[in-house]
Amino acid sequence: MTYLQFHLVFILPPILVLGILGAPYLARHLRMPAAIIAMVAAALVYTTPWDNYLVWKGVWSYGADRVLGTIGYVPVEEYAFFLLQPVLSGFWFVQIAAREILSPEPRASSLARPLGAGICIALALLGGVLLLFEKTTYMGLILSWSAPILALQWGWTGHWFYQLRRRWLLGVLVPTFYLWIADGIAIERGIWTISERFSTGLHLLGLPLEEAVFFLVTNLLVIQGLIMLSGAPAFTIQDAYEKRPARS
Repeated sequence: MTYLQFHLVFILPPILVLGILGAPYLARHLRMPAAIIAMVAAALVYTTPWDNYLVWKGVWSYGADRVLGTIGYVPVEEYAFFLLQPVLSGFWFVQIAAREILSPEPRASSLARPLGAGICIALALLGGVLLLFEKTTYMGLILSWSAPILALQWGWTGHWFYQLRRRWLLGVLVPTFYLWIADGIAIERGIWTISERFSTGLHLLGLPLEEAVFFLVTNLLVIQGLIMLSGAPAFTIQDAYEKRPARS
């Protein structure tokens, strides 16, 4: 299997199906497609130098006969993945956002922002420490790259994530589990390889631990970014209001 075939089998079909199912919601709430586009652009800009460094250092590599070509050190299909994952996760989140009514809990969520941001800052610091050791290089790069942005997201709108915790959790976990399966197949087929030198050798459900963490944090970045940028709490409260029966 080539990297292009990987996209054709695992990434593009669910995007197409979810896009069709979510089209009415996307047309009604234009902030959501605008937020997805913004996340696509942010993913490309923020991930490109980081991923080029990983390939240059040898943290991960790809089969030369599995890709169409490269830009810098990274296969063109990898750049496509930067663009496609936010769309995949975003279209899935649309299925959640379109079906659940928000019940605000301002008091219960008052600690969400500082607590969430503090945990993410601690993870960023841990990532810096892990970079000091060769076997934890990949994990250190993942945490030091993702956790500062996660901390900013929680510090800004962590109370929204708490108020939307059910759809936040479903929005993150479902695409994460799906991409874990797809990533495991890609590694097994030799599309890309994770360096034993720069990884711990630990596995989660048969997947290198670092890869499992990578897809978890990237989906957190996407879903939390969509909640921030789309103003999801505002329009879900409005939807709930619109569905109330009129007074007689």
